[in-house]
Amino acid sequence: MAVRAADFDGLARHGLFGALGFREYLRRTESQLRALRAAGLEVHLRVLDPPDFEDYCEAFGFDPAGAAGRVAYAADPELAGEPFVYAGERLTDLLPVLLDDHRARVRITVAGGALVAAVGDGPLGQPRLVAVMTYVAAVWLTLTDGAGEGRHLFTLRCHGPEDGEELTAAADVRVAGGRPFGEGRDVEAFCVTLAAGAAAGGEGALLLHGDPAAPGGQVIRGWALGRGRLRPMTAQEVFDALDDDVGRGLPHPPGAVPLPGFALPDPPPVRSPRSGRGPSAGPSDPAPPGAEGPDREGGGPLV
Repeated sequence: MAVRAADFDGLARHGLFGALGFREYLRRTESQLRALRAAGLEVHLRVLDPPDFEDYCEAFGFDPAGAAGRVAYAADPELAGEPFVYAGERLTDLLPVLLDDHRARVRITVAGGALVAAVGDGPLGQPRLVAVMTYVAAVWLTLTDGAGEGRHLFTLRCHGPEDGEELTAAADVRVAGGRPFGEGRDVEAFCVTLAAGAAAGGEGALLLHGDPAAPGGQVIRGWALGRGRLRPMTAQEVFDALDDDVGRGLPHPPGAVPLPGFALPDPPPVRSPRSGRGPSAGPSDPAPPGAEGPDREGGGPLV
């Protein structure tokens, strides 16, 4: 589906929609979706993104105006995540959710590729992947536990050590009764992005924006990512990170109260694939697992 008027206009130049306008296109599409669902079919939706669709057609030799290109693009397995299932919602309510889901899936796809490249595909690739995902899971549980009750926003940006590609992610989380509740696919995208940044050994920043409705102002805590692990920022570093975000065009949180980040778990050791029993580094080795030196497989430092 074309979910925004600008996307519709960009695709219409290929003749995809005939003489239809965007509103009529949405009305007809909603009618078709409901008819398919009423017939007992499970309907999966995917965003028809103009630049990506055009690149796909060029790469595989499809005519953007033809039905074959749209069918192949819709079935393309490269986009990460489970299908987005249509459940009979009105499109006016559904389209923003579908677009957010699509953006998260793109982030998962990009970050997942960076993660696989960082851990490598040699004998140590699998234990490195297990180590970094174990670390990220422990960090996420500690972050949500330490966030406290209410609504919170986690933001992350990180750079790879070699090509400098920036990865970003954000996740809204509600903590109620001590249990975190994520919304949509953003939490998955956030964790995969953090795993990619940690595995690549790049630099970055993670900010926890507390509940803006909390008395006394919105508490914001931060952690710096470097060499495969997160360390708590000082209050001044959190303030500087917020200023950096403002320089990027993001709004400064009103009434923000910068505070130091709290302690997070250390990365686990990487298990040796040869023995299957012990870590590849001895207990006195302070280096993060996977950071054996410049000759190891997969590039920069890992957790």
